[in-house]
Amino acid sequence: MTFKQKIHQYYSRMLEDRIDAFRDMISALTEDSKNDAKGSAGDKHETALSMMHLEQEKFNTKLREVLNQKAILEKINPEISSKSITLGSLVKANGIYLYLSLALPKITIDGINVIALSPQSPLGNKLMGNTIGFTFEINGTQYLIEEIN
Repeated sequence: MTFKQKIHQYYSRMLEDRIDAFRDMISALTEDSKNDAKGSAGDKHETALSMMHLEQEKFNTKLREVLNQKAILEKINPEISSKSITLGSLVKANGIYLYLSLALPKITIDGINVIALSPQSPLGNKLMGNTIGFTFEINGTQYLIEEIN
């Protein structure tokens, strides 16, 4: 498995774990509201149900966001590499590995730090379409593209 495939697999697994966690939380709230409906009455009961419903809506919104992220990541084939930077490229610039995919947390694979960034981010936008040897500046920092995988 290549370094890029390991990165892609790690982020896919991370998103799957988030999806599972949100589904579990939504399921637990649904179960709690069913149990609460059996044993409560009055205004206190209505307030508790409303609070659970709001919490459930919040988790549903977050779940949709993560499902959308997962769909974008699934469109990326980590086995494909290109001479110019596109969605799914693993770029080494100034000794930093950047994975053009989504804005996701920084990770460490095989002892190497990797930053996942969106092509819409300022840095991602500057990288898109460029090739090895391209230099540019963002926020006073000069970048040189050293590798593209």
